[in-house]
Amino acid sequence: MTDSNNNDLAGQIAVVTGAAQGLGLGMAALLASRGAHVVIADLQQDKAEAEAAKLRDEGLTVDAVELNVAVTASVDACFKTVVSNFGRVDILVNNAGVGQTVTSVTELSDDEWDRVVNITLAGTFRCCRAAGRIMEEQGAGCIVNIASINGQNPAALVAAYNAAKAGVISLTRTLALELAAYGVRVNAVSPGPVYTDFNRTVMAQRCESLGINEDEMIEKVRTAVPLGRWGEFSDIAGAVAFLCGPDSSWMTGDVIRVSGGLEGVSAAPPRRDKS
Repeated sequence: MTDSNNNDLAGQIAVVTGAAQGLGLGMAALLASRGAHVVIADLQQDKAEAEAAKLRDEGLTVDAVELNVAVTASVDACFKTVVSNFGRVDILVNNAGVGQTVTSVTELSDDEWDRVVNITLAGTFRCCRAAGRIMEEQGAGCIVNIASINGQNPAALVAAYNAAKAGVISLTRTLALELAAYGVRVNAVSPGPVYTDFNRTVMAQRCESLGINEDEMIEKVRTAVPLGRWGEFSDIAGAVAFLCGPDSSWMTGDVIRVSGGLEGVSAAPPRRDKS
């Protein structure tokens, strides 16, 4: 994944949360290929260390640190470690988050609502707060939050996830205003469907609710995308790298939708058999 023709992030310290796998790992690899010293921050510390080692074997500069975005003490300790080891934080990509068990609002439990919102929205807030304090002192920095098309056009049966991602968008725009005077830019990327482990779990639940198999569901989503295909890791990582780089230096408070033209899924589910 090394991009030898673009070294526009050389020397910058980049923290990518939830980057031990999936989309986050793709983002970390691309930022590192563009010259950044990337820190994979993830709750799965062993996996984060292993993936960082693989990227170092490719000649990239990558480290790992443990991070639980649901716990303030863990977030603060993570960023304290990064500053202690590397002196600064130039880039933060808030990718850590969780999906929701597919269910209607009337059947959604307090515990499930709290779990999704606490990790996906409040976790992003905690990391923005910690990095924002550092970047204010530096007088420079870039934050990219990973939202979702669900945060702009909510889908049925995942209300907690929709609300959390809508909150991430609002937080992005608020923080962009508050940090502008310090030379810190804050933007967001709203991905469309990418077939990660995260998406695979949700798809399985939606298949059950619709009475179709996985292949049928994959094709149903593909045909709904105007560009006719599912997204790839590189599609999302490329948008993140653009927002971290100099070509976006006059952008803040923006939300870039990367979805092949898909704006959202608005289909209403049928009545539930409560028997």
